[in-house]
Formats: sequence, structure tokens, C-alpha cells
Amino acid sequence: MTIWAFVPARGGSKSIPLKNLVRVAGVPLLNYGVRAVQASGRVSRIICSTDHDDIAVCARELGIEVDCRPGHLATDDAAVADVAREFLARKGSPDILVLVQPTSPFLLPEHVQALMDAMMSDSEARSGQTITSCPHNHHAWNQREVAEGRTRFKFSVERATAYNKQLKPKLFVFGNLVAVRPSALMKGEGFFADPSVAVDIPSPYDFDLDRPEDLAVAEALITSGVVHLPHMTGVLSLRAAHTT
Repeated sequence: MTIWAFVPARGGSKSIPLKNLVRVAGVPLLNYGVRAVQASGRVSRIICSTDHDDIAVCARELGIEVDCRPGHLATDDAAVADVAREFLARKGSPDILVLVQPTSPFLLPEHVQALMDAMMSDSEARSGQTITSCPHNHHAWNQREVAEGRTRFKFSVERATAYNKQLKPKLFVFGNLVAVRPSALMKGEGFFADPSVAVDIPSPYDFDLDRPEDLAVAEALITSGVVHLPHMTGVLSLRAAHTT
């Protein structure tokens, strides 16, 4: 079975300028997911889709391919599924396409391996994804809506009968990796095409780096040892690199 990894890394991030190259523990954000996929031994081809020269240089230093993204797919509104479809239309399709998002730096090689095993064992699965348990305070039945300065529970009826976490149904959030069969993607079904197999991973490996303050959180998780990234041994710096 042919497996490719697709790494979307445009240069126009608004939340953190040139986010994909920002350094976390001394290492560019782009490197984390790529190194995990390389260490998994399951992917025959890794392609970085970018519109930025510096990101292209970093990708090539990692030993992966670079695909120059068309300008109309490098905007804030461009969907990553459309970017992947355009690439596949030009370059052909593998059996499975893995989406490696640089904003998920705590991806582990074993997460990649487990997800590929799950998809290979379920021939009906159109996609697969890692997931993790939803924190109680973020549970759907705890969410509020606000109108005219006042707030109320969105699901007040459900919460009235399930007011603590033991009574609520278990829900999950996205983990750190998704993969799809290109046939589903090219039909417009998206990366999370149904049916989608699930691989449960522990928190905080589902961490998503999006806001400037997330840089400090990511470094704290690494330097404290809460997150263990053995595939990055010898590369990480324990200094707060983003403050220099």
C-alpha cells in the first residue's frame, strides 16, 4: 500500500507571522511533524506544499519534497482539502494520503503507525483520525451561548440531567493526525470522509499551536517532560528560543 504525507505550510499566517518556521525549543515548528512521519517508517513520500521560499528551504533541509502552491490556494480562505486535490490532480494519487499539520507538533511516530494500521485493517474506512477525550469543561453540554450580554447553556435540557462528568456521554476532539483515501478526497468528501476509523491518543499530544501564547505552553510541555518526543532527541534545545 502506497502512503504519502502532505504537509501544508503556507507563509501567510496572521496569528503568528511565518508560524510554520517559528522556533519551539530551538526547532522550527515545521520540523516536528515531518520528523515524526520520517521516524514512523510508513510513508514513502513527504511533500511540503508552500508558497514561501524560506519554508521551501527548511523543507528541503529536512530531506522532503517541495511543491510550489498556486497563488489562489495560498490565501486565508483556501481550504487545505482543495490544496491537496489540486496537488493530486497534477501528481497522481497514493492509496492513502496523510495530512501532517505543522500546528500539531506533538505527533509521535507511533501515532502514524497506529493510524495506518487502523486504516489498513478496515477496507471500508474512507479516512482515519487520531482523537482524544474531550475535557469536561469543553464538553458540548457545558457550552454557553451569549445574547445581549447574558449567557445560558446551549444544551440546558441535556445538562439538567447530566450535570457532572460521570453522567455525560463521552465525547472526543481531534487529536493530531488525519489520513484519507484520495478517491474520497477527489469526490469532494474531505479529509474526514465517512466512515472514519479512530485511534485514541492521550492528551496533551493533541496540542494545537495557534496563538502566540501557545509558544510558551508548547515549550513548557517539552521542558517539563510532560511531552516526550524521543524522535527529536539531540535536536531540541531546552531554552526558551522564541524569547530571544
